[in-house]
Amino acid sequence: MATMAECRSALDRLSDNLTTAEGDVRSAAALDRSLSCHIKDLAITFTGRLKDGRIEVLDTIEGPPVEKAEIRLTMTGDDLVAMVNGQLNFARAWGSGRVRLEAGFRDLLRLRTLL
Repeated sequence: MATMAECRSALDRLSDNLTTAEGDVRSAAALDRSLSCHIKDLAITFTGRLKDGRIEVLDTIEGPPVEKAEIRLTMTGDDLVAMVNGQLNFARAWGSGRVRLEAGFRDLLRLRTLL
């Protein structure tokens, strides 16, 4: 089972990957939205913002998110680490229910290019 530190590191690596992306991926990540990533097996939530193509983690709270972020992810720590390491395909994980992504309709359309 991935630790909280490993999950935080994975989010930092994902943020770094987004900042160096080009084309459609860079454009999709250029939103300015509140973001939460709930790690089910650790019962923690990272909260922050997706801004200027970067994920800014502002806080870590116990349990599910208290406030509803504009973009919400839910998964296990192992799945987060595996996705960032390229061992788990996001689209397949989302389609099978291993990863949950919730956002407004327009944001989902824009974020689909990341899949």
